[in-house]
Amino acid sequence: MNYNWKLSEATFTKDKGKVFSCFACGGGSTMGYKLAGFDVIGHNDIDPKMVEVYKENHKPKYSYLESITTFAKRKDLPQELYNLDILDGSPPCSSFSMAGNREKDWGKEKKFREGQELQVLDTLFFDFIDLANELKPKVVVAENVKGLLLGEAKQYVIKIYKAFDEAGYTCQHFLLNASKMGVPQRRERVFFIALRKDLAPKFMEYVDMFTELPKLELEFNEKEIPFKEIERPNTIQENKTHIPKGILPYWKKIDEGRSCADVHEKGHFFQELKLDRNRSLPTLRAGSNSYYHYEEERRLYDIEIILGGSYPTDYNFLNLKPIYLIGMSVPPLMTGKIAEQIHKQWLSKL
Repeated sequence: MNYNWKLSEATFTKDKGKVFSCFACGGGSTMGYKLAGFDVIGHNDIDPKMVEVYKENHKPKYSYLESITTFAKRKDLPQELYNLDILDGSPPCSSFSMAGNREKDWGKEKKFREGQELQVLDTLFFDFIDLANELKPKVVVAENVKGLLLGEAKQYVIKIYKAFDEAGYTCQHFLLNASKMGVPQRRERVFFIALRKDLAPKFMEYVDMFTELPKLELEFNEKEIPFKEIERPNTIQENKTHIPKGILPYWKKIDEGRSCADVHEKGHFFQELKLDRNRSLPTLRAGSNSYYHYEEERRLYDIEIILGGSYPTDYNFLNLKPIYLIGMSVPPLMTGKIAEQIHKQWLSKL
């Protein structure tokens, strides 16, 4: 697996098992499973634009444009979905993100984009587990933000473990950094990985004196890929890439890897950064392209965002901005490396 790749040139063997992806967005996780040799047979998402992009690039056998709450209550799903190797999902996580309002938003109804219904974001994870309880896949993989492990949000982790247990799964979680997995982006995410209890006994071992879990080693320590390796200085693109005039004076004063807030008289522009050529990109965010070149007076080019997200360079974004879609996605290589290990350590031995 390499971060610089094309869908048109990739070989997907589809021989490692079947996957269904929920909250699938544009298909970041889907591409990871495909790269690892899995057959992703379908997806679910509430955003019509994301579903349109997903269909364009992945041609899914099954596609459901509706909330996970509605989808989890369906009793007309095809039998193929009751024989999954992996049920994958990335429940919306802004309620727990350190960049958001956190506790102030917990329990509130929100909507993201056009055409979406109101949802209480911090309950969607449990709707997803309800779906797992219905479909009974061998493995469930759920991705979320690092903020879920911090402060009061840890109480949700306890509830997540309890819900998985009641659904018939043994759960464990891993905090992983994409920059150590071949992705040119420092994106930390927590992955809850649950194995169905009837399949777990042959893998069980004590991780401490009181806790027994199915053994799964997810240790990645690849060399960080610096921005200078993925930058494309001679790129020409139609949309504006210049640094906004209000930010430019502060950008000129800061060193590489620093925030404009470091020199702003009131500490504003905290998320406006001058990139460090010798480090991988910081976490790409869906909100805006606020990372600026270390030398040239410009934002990131789309191709640099695509490479930083380990998305294929020939991916068809239709009318969506790459920064929005990739900022919402799990990097394909990140999912791919995890999926490889799940197959190697568990599924291949069942």
